[in-house]
Amino acid sequence: MSAPLAPARPSRVSLAVRDSSTMLRRNLLHARRYPSLTLNLLLTPILLLLLFVYIFGDVMSAGIGGGSPDRSEYIAYIVPGLLLMTVGNTLVGTAVSVSNDMTQGIIARFRTMAIHRGSVLIGHVVGSVLKAITTVLFVGVIAVAIGFRSKDASALEWLAAFGLLVLFALALTWIAVGMGLISPSIEAASNNALPLAFLPLISSTFVPVDAMPGWFRPIAEYQPFTPTIETLRGLLLGTEIGHNGWIAIAWCLALTALGYFWSKSVFNRAAK
Repeated sequence: MSAPLAPARPSRVSLAVRDSSTMLRRNLLHARRYPSLTLNLLLTPILLLLLFVYIFGDVMSAGIGGGSPDRSEYIAYIVPGLLLMTVGNTLVGTAVSVSNDMTQGIIARFRTMAIHRGSVLIGHVVGSVLKAITTVLFVGVIAVAIGFRSKDASALEWLAAFGLLVLFALALTWIAVGMGLISPSIEAASNNALPLAFLPLISSTFVPVDAMPGWFRPIAEYQPFTPTIETLRGLLLGTEIGHNGWIAIAWCLALTALGYFWSKSVFNRAAK
């Protein structure tokens, strides 16, 4: 009588997926336990949207439109930038969460367990991207409620806009993870990630690049946020995209690769 066959061992890929899913659930549970942080992420872009539309909208639209105030036009102009600004606001929380894991000893405990090493970082990244996109969708609903309307955007253009938002969130999240890994404390992680949240303020979110001082325009025009914002405006509002689409994709791919290899290197070095 032949001996029973031994059960097949799961592959490395299936183990990585299983452990990453576990770490993702862990991060989502942390977000549920601290609703005040999620509320702050939502309130900041919503308050900025209401402030610039209802308080500054007429003045800002008059300056952009050449003298005739049109609040509805300014809503259309500002929403794509605020959607990306919403993504930027989530990065501080990501860096703080990673730094908290590194400094509180939980990562050292994970290293002693039989889990896929990269699952910890993947759980942080996927969880942060999901939170960013969920927040973006909520802000988008508020924008539609106060008057934002897309101008004849096709289903393919909406899909491309959503894909660009996800890719942008993924790119900046990996950078935020790297910042959290190198930070010696939670406070340092928060400070290190702040420039990523401030970058939208020096982009074309609120005013066109052409309205900025000549010496400052190259900085605002070629940083990651401006070409991505202009690409979103082109997809949703029918404005000219030009070379911004390629620049936006190049930024996203470059930042994703940089953040991934940087985070992986720092994480593995910390293990030694």
